[in-house]
Amino acid sequence: MPDARPPLFLIAGGRDSLRKRGPDPLISGALALAGVTKPQVAYLGVASGDNVAFRIFIGGMLKKAGAGDVVAVPLCGKRANPEKARKIMSESHIVFVSGGDVEEGMRVLKETRMVRFLRALHASGKPFAGVSAGSIMLARTWVRWPDPNNEQSAELFPCLGFAPVLCDTHGEADGWEELQALLALSPVGTVGYGIVSGTALAVSSGGKVKAMGGEVHRFRHKASGVVQMESLAG
Repeated sequence: MPDARPPLFLIAGGRDSLRKRGPDPLISGALALAGVTKPQVAYLGVASGDNVAFRIFIGGMLKKAGAGDVVAVPLCGKRANPEKARKIMSESHIVFVSGGDVEEGMRVLKETRMVRFLRALHASGKPFAGVSAGSIMLARTWVRWPDPNNEQSAELFPCLGFAPVLCDTHGEADGWEELQALLALSPVGTVGYGIVSGTALAVSSGGKVKAMGGEVHRFRHKASGVVQMESLAG
């Protein structure tokens, strides 16, 4: 049987897109995956330690783009309540994974034993979307440096893997250094996507990709090193 899971929207965000006065069409497109008017959104803010100011700001963007209630998923700090978190995400129409730090976000999900639950929720057909670090968390793997003073210490760690791709967001200013480091540690032939500020990548469960809102950069790990490919036009 064909996979009926909806595509994931991996949104870069970035300053230019966050300053838009009207509804952000990329967020509106992601919310449309819920299939209802004014969907309830489960806001998963683990990558920022559920920073309140950031949650209020992003929540306003979600509502401007067509969301109904935006409900915080309590997984950080003293207010962490995994049982309530599971209930909120199960009952919401879509789960929105917000930005911050990828490694911190995955650490919280593992410590609260949410990874298996989230994977089951995704497998059941629940729509997911992410912005910035949240988009990377929805992809396969990411890179970290245990010794920040030693580039050779770079290593990969797993993310949720709902989107079967490797990606980075709004890294165009530094030439996608982290994405290239990620690919250098991945098998030869692997492709990675640089989601430019103000754009998004729609990814099907089967791995088909579509650039949204503008071009998305692409890189491939070849035997000779990591090289840039022709961009995806959006």
